[in-house]
Order: sequence, then C-alpha cells, then structure tokens
Amino acid sequence: MTAEVKNRPTYEEDFYAWTRDQAKHLRAQARLRKNEPLDWMKLAEEVEDLGRSELHTCQSLTDQIIAHLIKLEFSKATEPRLGWEQEVAAFRIGLRRHLTPTIKRKIMSGLGEHYANAIELVTPGFRAHEPERLALLPESCPYTFEQIQGADRWLPTCRTQA
Repeated sequence: MTAEVKNRPTYEEDFYAWTRDQAKHLRAQARLRKNEPLDWMKLAEEVEDLGRSELHTCQSLTDQIIAHLIKLEFSKATEPRLGWEQEVAAFRIGLRRHLTPTIKRKIMSGLGEHYANAIELVTPGFRAHEPERLALLPESCPYTFEQIQGADRWLPTCRTQA
C-alpha cells in the first residue's frame, strides 16, 4: 500500500472527508477515461453531495442545539423547559450519529455563524413572550463545542434573576 493511499480518509473514520476525496478522484478519472459509459462527473457530484448533506445535517443540528441552550439559559418560561431539554437530547444524538472529524472542525471554526443562526431562531419567541430577555443574550457564543455536543449531558442553568 502506498503512502498516498494510507493518508487518504476512510469511509469508516470520516465519511465527509472520504466523499470529498472520492469526488476528487472520480473527476480525475473523468479526465482520463473519456470513452467509458459512466458519467464520471455526475458520479463525483453525487458522492460530494452525500458528504455535503451530512455537513448540512450537522450544521442544522448545531444551530438547533444552541437555540435550545439559549432558551434554557435565558427564558423564564417554565412549562416548555422539559420539551426543550428533550429536544436538546434528540438533537445531540443526531449530531453524534452524523459527526465526523472533518465536520467537527468545520463546526468548531464556524461557531459564531451557528450562534447567529440560533439567535435568529429564538428571537421571534423572545420578542413575542419575553422581549426584555433579548437584551441579556451575549454578543458571541457562550458555549463551547463540548457543551453543545453534550459532554456529560451538560445543560445551562436558567438565569431567572438577570
């Protein structure tokens, strides 16, 4: 086995990186094998789309987790709390199912964007029911990736006194 093959991502270890690598190699084959009856370029696009779908799933789940953590920490509402906690648990399970090392790095480097998305998700509810709480929301993401991912099933403490 050559060093190049050993250093390539594997399907089992990092599906997202594997799809990117496979798409690159399918495109290279498309340039070399003009007379084969396979649509190499479309195959490359489809494989790449599989990885992109996994990335988008993880990004969406991250946005939802952060939005629910914000509600748990900054809302005074008591009745919906159990539902928010259950949804955080479900979103975290989904995130763990789809997360790969490459996707994790992308999410960690984009936490600011995910936080902005989460703020956009929670703002209508706060505006309608607790407008005074909007001023309490931090400018930047107050949660680490480990907290978002659910290390030790962490949940924020409600800030009812703020």
